[in-house]
Amino acid sequence: MRPAAEPSATAGRVALALAALGVLLAAADTYVVVLALPEIMLDVGLDAEQLQRAAPIVSAFLLGYVAALPLAGRLSDLHGRRPVLVACLVLLAVGSLVTAAAPDLVAVVIGRFLQGAGGGGLVPATLALVADLWPPQRRGVPLGVVGAVQELGAVVGPLLGALVLELADWRAIFWLTLVLALALASGLRLGTGGSAQPLDRLGLSVAVSGLVALGLALAAPTALSEDVTAGALYVPLVGGTPYATPLALAALAAAAVLLARGLTARHPLVDLRQAPGSARAADLAGAALLGLALGTVVLTFASADPEVEVLSPAGPWLLLLGALALAAFVVRQRRTDHPLVPVETVRPRAAWGALAVSVLVGAALVVALVDVPVFARAVLEDESQLDAALVLLRLLAALPVGAVAGGWLLRRAGCAATAAGGLALATLALVLMSRWDSQALASTSSTLTLAAAGLGFGFAVAPINAALLGATPAAVHGIASALVVVARTVGMIVGLSALSAYGVRRFHAEAALVAPPAELCPDSPAACPAHVSALRDAALTQLQTTFGGAAACLAVATALAAWLLRAPASA
Repeated sequence: MRPAAEPSATAGRVALALAALGVLLAAADTYVVVLALPEIMLDVGLDAEQLQRAAPIVSAFLLGYVAALPLAGRLSDLHGRRPVLVACLVLLAVGSLVTAAAPDLVAVVIGRFLQGAGGGGLVPATLALVADLWPPQRRGVPLGVVGAVQELGAVVGPLLGALVLELADWRAIFWLTLVLALALASGLRLGTGGSAQPLDRLGLSVAVSGLVALGLALAAPTALSEDVTAGALYVPLVGGTPYATPLALAALAAAAVLLARGLTARHPLVDLRQAPGSARAADLAGAALLGLALGTVVLTFASADPEVEVLSPAGPWLLLLGALALAAFVVRQRRTDHPLVPVETVRPRAAWGALAVSVLVGAALVVALVDVPVFARAVLEDESQLDAALVLLRLLAALPVGAVAGGWLLRRAGCAATAAGGLALATLALVLMSRWDSQALASTSSTLTLAAAGLGFGFAVAPINAALLGATPAAVHGIASALVVVARTVGMIVGLSALSAYGVRRFHAEAALVAPPAELCPDSPAACPAHVSALRDAALTQLQTTFGGAAACLAVATALAAWLLRAPASA
């Protein structure tokens, strides 16, 4: 019989299970807004034609996600994984509260930013927790499971959103996220031995009361705001500002009490007396500079319309600002005694190799996620959006399976061989997709191709993380894991814009060769099937070109993985 794990090990595995559920929740929250966006726009006063004005709802989440990753990873190295996981889940919950109760677009954007910051911080702390609990030679499967859970969010998010929207409005999605995030945070704080410090019950009561007051102030439910008695809670006590209502003041008072307790209480809910030292040790200034640099990348590419531009209109200026911020960050890292990214984080070959491979994999993966449904809608006539999504599901369902299988293969084949083999399989699949014609999806081979792509991408998840964690000291596992997630996210953002623009250029070149309708159909130029068919073929050429570009990225990633991910500490 297998011996029982030590209590601390058992608690660690329980903490990892809860953290993995948190990663799944955050990943699902990334994609859930896709279905809810039309309803959110209408509810905050935007018309369906004002999609560009709603772009900050998506970009704010990405901005919070990438900006918070390095700081969260470094804090987990300095103060432990579980405190950071709890803090990130609470931040995700607060962001969900603000989003769910948002009265306007500004509040939604703020809420989504907070959600992104909380959700992003969960990933590096969870990956580092795996390294804390398992030795290098046994990390493969746990890393594969965490990777599978993260990829599963792309499936769970839209399904959960669709289910909730069938039963309630879009706000219910974020109320549900709020409840689940607080439940996971409570489990990590109370149920895993995460802290020997007594629980500050008074502080917790004040925090909960403040959150309730904030939620009611933002949501202003009709049953309360228009009630003769309860409506007084929404009447400003001073002037006409909504920040002077009794509910808003109660939320501010709760924040003030928590601040005072954090500075004076013996065992506060949040000990602010350690904040100055923590800020110095974690290099808060360096985190701000790196966050600014990453934020400019998000705003430059995520806000651009790939159909007409690679960069957003303000992109050149944003990139200049980002370059200056990055240069200042590098100078600071060389001079400070407590750098955000210690040199041992990126010195090993396997470490910077994992970052380079992650950028390329992110660029290729996002093309598959975005353009497979687009291809399906282009060739499946009279089919719905759901049918196109089901085509993508063939890839998405295989991805988490590949992640777990890749983790299992690590002990037998090593990081370099497993990652390179998986990426080679995904490269072959993308090459085949670049040759798809209008009849491709009618064949069983398309299902096999999509499944092969998903498995290939999945195979690479665990070995990339394992190579990085095996090559770096335990003291920097948090920041190292954060950087690999940042690299993949930046690859996705830049890759989508660049490869889509490359495909659009090919479309315009092909469309310019199409004869005008009057020449193709002189009798009925207004409804010319030949012209429509020719333009559709040009659109397919655009998608084939984009798939080909993604395959090229994966081919380079395959070579780099085979060369750079070889490490003595392969898992």
